[in-house]
This record gives sequence, C-alpha cells and structure tokens, in this order.
Amino acid sequence: MHVKKGDKVLVRSGDDKGKKGKVLKVFPEKNKAKVEGVNFVKRHTRPNRTNPQGGIVEKEAPVAAAKLSVICPGCGESKGFRNERDSEGRPRRICKSCGESL
Repeated sequence: MHVKKGDKVLVRSGDDKGKKGKVLKVFPEKNKAKVEGVNFVKRHTRPNRTNPQGGIVEKEAPVAAAKLSVICPGCGESKGFRNERDSEGRPRRICKSCGESL
C-alpha cells in the first residue's frame, strides 16, 4: 500500500473530496485506510456499560486507498512519490516535486 499510518493525506474523490487528514489505521487486506476527520458513519447502538444511554454514535469508517494521495511534509503538495533504496538497501519514499524523503 502507498499509504502508511501517520501519513497526512488528501482525499481525491467522493463525498469528502478535498479534505485532508492523518491516517489512523491501515487495512492492507481490504486496501483501505481510516483517516482522521473523514468518512463519518452513524451507528445505532443499544445501551451498554460503556454507553449507558445508547443512541446514535458517529465514528470514522475506512476509505479506499485509491482515493487517497499522500501529502509531502516538506513542500505540502500531493504530486506523488517514487520508491528508492538508500545506501543500506532499505526502501524510502521520495517526493516527486521537492525530492525530500517522506
């Protein structure tokens, strides 16, 4: 997957188009990611110990990773990135516009 936990991303399509947020959790088996402040769903819950009142609870749902674009922390653009290996052979993500490592 091109997004990782902690990345700042831009939503490129759908109802939340143009919103920015931080990736909270990644689901690689489903090719989805949960983003802070994006894709809220309403869940009707019964009364229980944690929520004695019950009612309607809003929470974030996963978004398809194809709709997300990573924002570079250096230049602030979401032009994309390329994968390279450093001198020790570990993979790195390099911003296409400014050349900084993500």
